Amino acid sequence: MPSEAAVNRQWILKDRPKGGNFEEVLELRESAAPDAGEGQIRVRTIYLSLDPTNAVWMQYDSYLPAVPLDGPMHGLVLGVVDQSNSPKFQAGDLVSGLGRWADYFVTDGQGWAKLPDIPGLPLTAYMGPLGMTGATAYFGLLDVGRPKEGETVLVSAAAGAVGSIVGQIAKIKGCHVVGIAGGAEKCGWLTGELGFDAAVDYKASGWRKALRAACPKGVDVYFENVGGEITEAALDLLNIRGRIPFCGAISQYNATEPPPGPKNLSVLVAKRARMEGFLVLDYGPRMGEMYREMGPWIAEGKIKWKVDLDQGMENVLTSFRKLFTGGNTGKLAVRIGEEPAGG
Repeated sequence: MPSEAAVNRQWILKDRPKGGNFEEVLELRESAAPDAGEGQIRVRTIYLSLDPTNAVWMQYDSYLPAVPLDGPMHGLVLGVVDQSNSPKFQAGDLVSGLGRWADYFVTDGQGWAKLPDIPGLPLTAYMGPLGMTGATAYFGLLDVGRPKEGETVLVSAAAGAVGSIVGQIAKIKGCHVVGIAGGAEKCGWLTGELGFDAAVDYKASGWRKALRAACPKGVDVYFENVGGEITEAALDLLNIRGRIPFCGAISQYNATEPPPGPKNLSVLVAKRARMEGFLVLDYGPRMGEMYREMGPWIAEGKIKWKVDLDQGMENVLTSFRKLFTGGNTGKLAVRIGEEPAGG
């Protein structure tokens, strides 16, 4: 049935950002919530995922078309179906998919998935280790990086949502794991609670020397999240037949001029190494593999995770800024609406 008096708050993209001026190009507007049409569902947002790639979507066509100007900003959403005219979904289903920075979103359900029922896990787990974040870490490391027991795995942005899970999976697979993060507190979290073998603070003086000391046998797998001079330092340590799963380059997303490329990229030739980009969206049909292996790891406490959870649609931009200032630890998300009773 059509809703009565449901208000939809949504962030509208007015212009392409330059240099990270998100507050100038995004505006929070209110309108009546849309109703599901024939064959459609309406999703009420509970949690909104904030990801570095959101900045790319605002600026230009990439693996997805750029967000249209004067249209709602796109984002990964965990929500509940509150209207359904689709045989594939029922009202009350908990779902995740590519939605909007909005309270409500209408879709035909293409690309949306029902969440598996795993007793004892909070919904926020599906924003982190059992969501797109976990899948990015799992498939990026194991499918693209292919670590072997005893190898050294180096992870940049290691205290972030993806990096923190990458390192723990590598430890489970018997690797020597080194993380790069900004600040002593984050590094302490990596080596303490998460069990990394070493962590290097790139904000500290002499960090390149410390990185070399933490990787005495070189680097076999470098999980790339950052770009820039950290990439150069990692390339210098790469072993013969090294692998680099290229997840992202957050240091370059808000650049106003083309950033300089790594000066030592030719190392890939000398080391017969491989750098491969990947998109987690390509692994949608294989999510069941991740659930089957990651689920028990999480239940047994082998994978620890953290959701940096902020509150309120009005605070989305303040929260989003954290991604580019190093202000978050773990997965960054915003709670937009209430979980269903008993959820």
